[in-house]
Amino acid sequence: MSKKKVLSPAPQAPHLAGLDAYIEAHSDPEPDYLYRLWRATNVHMLHGRMASGHLQGRLLTMLVRMMRPHRILEVGTFSGYSALCMAEGLASDDDLVVTFERNDEQEDFTRPWIEGSPWARRVRFIIGDAIAEAPQLGMTFDMVFIDGDKRTYTEAYEMALQVLAPGGFILADNTLWDGHVADPAYDHDQQTVGIRRFNNLVAADERTEKVILPLRDGLTLIRKK
Repeated sequence: MSKKKVLSPAPQAPHLAGLDAYIEAHSDPEPDYLYRLWRATNVHMLHGRMASGHLQGRLLTMLVRMMRPHRILEVGTFSGYSALCMAEGLASDDDLVVTFERNDEQEDFTRPWIEGSPWARRVRFIIGDAIAEAPQLGMTFDMVFIDGDKRTYTEAYEMALQVLAPGGFILADNTLWDGHVADPAYDHDQQTVGIRRFNNLVAADERTEKVILPLRDGLTLIRKK
């Protein structure tokens, strides 16, 4: 059985940290392989907390099982944790997660973890710019997970709508951005500005239905009409 941990994006009041631990203790444990990946990510990567982690990872797996997509596009692989969680939720090895990472320096860490995983046959890992390259694959996707450069979320969203089947889902991570989206002190921070621009676009977009979940750093669920 996997060990338990508490992972939060910022220091919290003791009762909130305790609540996080309670939630994780009463949710399914992550598979041991994913726990080891999470640990390795936090030991070896500069921004290890960017990995989805236990609670969000279990949600991604559950959402995939609920939505039953055959093809998933991920914008921003990082260490591969979220891609593997989504691959775990797929119904069979005939289904596929296509995940793009722009940072080629990430490949030496991430590729062995993906290829050595129990779900390797379900993941296609590509070093490249998803916004430019995903439409060139000639694929239609049932689900898109956006978790790349916050400054280009709006561009990733418009690309996702191009390749997404009607009735398909977009999940966008970090849409509360440590609360900075509602803090005027971050009006000139470009990543905060990018997230705000994305949130405003999605909120007003009549092509989609949407809801923000206050999970970790904010997760927006979007359905293409």
